[in-house]
Amino acid sequence: MASIKDIQQDIIDEFDMFDEWMGKYEHIIDLGKSLPLIEEANKTEDNLIKGCQSRVWLHANKQEDKVVYTADSDAIMTKGIIALLVRTFSGQKAQDIVEADTNFINQIGLKEQLSPTRANGLVSMVKQMKLYALAFQSQN
Repeated sequence: MASIKDIQQDIIDEFDMFDEWMGKYEHIIDLGKSLPLIEEANKTEDNLIKGCQSRVWLHANKQEDKVVYTADSDAIMTKGIIALLVRTFSGQKAQDIVEADTNFINQIGLKEQLSPTRANGLVSMVKQMKLYALAFQSQN
């Protein structure tokens, strides 16, 4: 399994292939289409991320010593953003998720392209993923 840093670098390299934001938007939307879907049973109020303009469900469970995330959103752009985060953090150790930085989001230029409400939603998604990891880490 690649490290969080390696996955983030792969994402940065992918986005560097695009000269303009239209191509990057399309890539984010395509990533959302390939997101492994959350089970319907996990699309509950408890799994809704607070602070997002769109409805975003995030579920986490621990498999051996790794945290595995599944997610979904009712908005295609947001679904792509959560797909990027799931790709980055799912299958990693809880401690690595808690300690990880998310500078790759700035490096691909995503944050500056988002409206303030979407940017807040992105922060809420990262925060929730780290909170799940922190909870699993404290179970050790």
